[in-house]
Amino acid sequence: MLRFAGFELDQRRAELRGADGTPIRLRPKTFEMLRLFATSGGRVLTKQELMEAVWPNVHVGEDSLFQCIRELRAALGDERRQLIKLASGGGYLLATEVVAASAAAPAQAEGSRSDPAGEVAPRLPAEAAMPVRPRRVPFGLSRKAMVAAVVGLGVIIIGLAVAAPVMKPDLLFSRTMPRLAVIPIVDESNDPRGAAMAAEVTARLTDGFAGIQNISAVAPRLAAKGGDSTAASAASSDYELRGELQLSGQSWTLRARVIKAVTGEVQSVVAASVSADEADAQLAQSRLVAGAGHVLARRLNEILEPSAAPSRARKSSAGGDKVAVEQALASINQTTRERFGAAQAILQKALTGDPDNLDIAVALASLQMRGIQMVWFSPEEAVAVEARANATLERALRSKPNSIPVLEAYCRFLSATNHFIESLVTCAKALSFDPWNGAALYLIGLGQIYLGRFDDALATFRQADRYDTPPASRWTWLLGAGMANVLMGRDEEALPWLQRSIGITPGTGRSHFLLAAAYQRSGRFEEARAAIAEGLKLRPGTTRLNVSPPMKNASPVCIAAWERVVQAEVDAGLPEQ
Repeated sequence: MLRFAGFELDQRRAELRGADGTPIRLRPKTFEMLRLFATSGGRVLTKQELMEAVWPNVHVGEDSLFQCIRELRAALGDERRQLIKLASGGGYLLATEVVAASAAAPAQAEGSRSDPAGEVAPRLPAEAAMPVRPRRVPFGLSRKAMVAAVVGLGVIIIGLAVAAPVMKPDLLFSRTMPRLAVIPIVDESNDPRGAAMAAEVTARLTDGFAGIQNISAVAPRLAAKGGDSTAASAASSDYELRGELQLSGQSWTLRARVIKAVTGEVQSVVAASVSADEADAQLAQSRLVAGAGHVLARRLNEILEPSAAPSRARKSSAGGDKVAVEQALASINQTTRERFGAAQAILQKALTGDPDNLDIAVALASLQMRGIQMVWFSPEEAVAVEARANATLERALRSKPNSIPVLEAYCRFLSATNHFIESLVTCAKALSFDPWNGAALYLIGLGQIYLGRFDDALATFRQADRYDTPPASRWTWLLGAGMANVLMGRDEEALPWLQRSIGITPGTGRSHFLLAAAYQRSGRFEEARAAIAEGLKLRPGTTRLNVSPPMKNASPVCIAAWERVVQAEVDAGLPEQ
């Protein structure tokens, strides 16, 4: 048993516990990395040491290492990076005293730490992260209040026991989480690389779904012991994930489906493709898995977190409602001012016809938050829109607290209103239901930028780019990566990110101003002036005074970096006022 900073690391049980004894769930690789830190005697561990120890005999990129580091910091509430520190030479160390103790001895909290959001620290992007629940004081109650609550709970349990004969068992005992069996992906490629590719895709899908909060994923090797895995999974699981890997022309294609195990009913089907010429095999695998996993995870979320029973009016217009919501989502992900206005009109009309439709109300709130981020409302309009969106989303969270669209919309609301810590927490929860969610990753990266954590933000945007889901939203994380590089003064590195972003969505204008700053500071003055001219054409009236985003709650580091960027834009021809 190892103790540090109020935590217990139980090596025998492979468990990390908080100050109150609550287990904090970690992926096996993340736990192993923490164990290495805790047993290193305060020594700096190089990246190479960590990768060789945690992934022996397996070639992994630094992204995997960074994911584990971010998960550890989130689990330990180490937002200020005072526990897991980056050393000057590029390695990492656990910067606190570690004490060995008997496993039977009671845990002694070394101190308590508060989370500024009053929530679980955000679980940042990870391909297969497990839910993190490091609550220090359950429900925020004192020990005395907890004792009273336990006594009250005992009375309730006795009452339920008396009532049991006349109540349905389902009302007394909640069912365990639905089980999803990931059946090994079948290699139909007739290519020497196919078998290894199919095995890796299966493993990554299993890891990803194992991190989803409201399902239990069954790995292929555990689906049956000594028997046929297909038959065993059908008998023991609620759903199955099946798929085939094919090689057609110059593309690998993964076709996957989720099936209801008992009936064989297909719940969702998806096909994801990547170029067979991709030199980075891990990138190809990540994109295949994310392309399928993202769609299937959202479909499972719809099944497990259904909307309230529709009224007769809603049933008759369900198809039109779905179209309206899908159009709005497309406009959120690939925004121009014209598309934004058209989508807003469609949703407002649909909501007028069905004012109690929460799905449409949430889609409208999410769309309008994009409008606020793009400064497409006047200040007076923005205040009214924020108030309506806040009321809508609070109602939606009470009704559907685990719904991906609701969590995404609330995350966007918090980001648009500059509540960055809370945004990280909410986006992390969205990722706990869809670990391949590029939109949530983008908003996490945006929050990290405003908090002055530019390196973390760049890593987050890079992870979103590795997943590339949903593809319609990719311009956002490309813009984010360009923005992070510009704010760090890495202007040459920023250029390709910004150029790719503009190539996908050329109508925002804001990307052109950042591009101009990068050109200006790289000595490419003519291109800088051309970028400013294009930005002003798209966003007339932009000046030094309004070119940067709102800085409320931003860190001093972020504010100072933006001031340098704005000065470069002015030097390139942006009007002073």
